[in-house]
Amino acid sequence: MFSTATLAHDFTSGSIYIDHPMIQEAPPNAPVLGGYVTIHNNGDTADRLLAIESPVADKVELHQSVVTDGIARMQPMVSGLEVPAGEIVWLGDNGTHAMFVKPDRRYRAGDEIPATLVFEKAGRVDVTFKVEERSTVEGPGHEGHVR
Repeated sequence: MFSTATLAHDFTSGSIYIDHPMIQEAPPNAPVLGGYVTIHNNGDTADRLLAIESPVADKVELHQSVVTDGIARMQPMVSGLEVPAGEIVWLGDNGTHAMFVKPDRRYRAGDEIPATLVFEKAGRVDVTFKVEERSTVEGPGHEGHVR
């Protein structure tokens, strides 16, 4: 039996509450890992996720999949991800995700990956992305969607 503290996987900085950062387990030799996270802004002022950094990847990019002329392409989110005041935003909604480029090894379900979320106002927040089996990505209102 696990205690609630053992199962907890959330982080807070000021009015920003970060819930369940996760990465899907990738196939062997995959050059990237896809990361997802739910961000609650409990404050009165909008904030913006500007970047994610991790010592286990060459770089981490914020991406959004965009369909143009029937072809899906990933585009960098150069302005970051807006987190409006009093709102919940899921990095995973509308094709958004964090792309961990060239991880230092193969990560498997159960592994943990250190990272820092960089916000415009809340600043730097150290988090841990948990690696989960590749199946479905669930976020607010997205139960059962396969990515």
